[in-house]
Amino acid sequence: MPKTLPVVDISAPICCAPVSAAPLNDDAALEIALRLKALADPVRIKLLSILFADESGEGICTCDLAPAVGLTEATTSHHLGQLRKAGMVVPERRGMNVFYRAQPDALQALCNVLGASTGCG
Repeated sequence: MPKTLPVVDISAPICCAPVSAAPLNDDAALEIALRLKALADPVRIKLLSILFADESGEGICTCDLAPAVGLTEATTSHHLGQLRKAGMVVPERRGMNVFYRAQPDALQALCNVLGASTGCG
C-alpha cells in the first residue's frame, strides 16, 4: 500500500526557489511532492490539457469534461478536486453546474521550481 502523504494546503502559490538552487527543507519538498502527486495521473493530465485548450476563458463544465475523458461526472469531479487542491484549476459554480478553468501561473511556478522554466509553457 502506498504511503499516504500528510494533508497540506497547496492551493497557495508554490513555495520556494528552484530545486537546483540549494537543498530543500522537508516542508518545501513535501509541498512540491504533493503538487506532483496531483499531476501524476493520466486523466488529470488530460483534463488539464483540455482546460488549457479552452480559448473562451469561461471555463468548461464538468458535464462536458466527463465524456471527454470517458468517465462519470462523479469520478471526473474527484480528479478535478485533486487538481483544485493543488492550485492547478479553479472552479466556478453556475446554477447546478461547476465550470473549471486552468491556472497557468500555478503550472508555470511548478516548472520554475523544478528548474524547467524554458520547457514548460
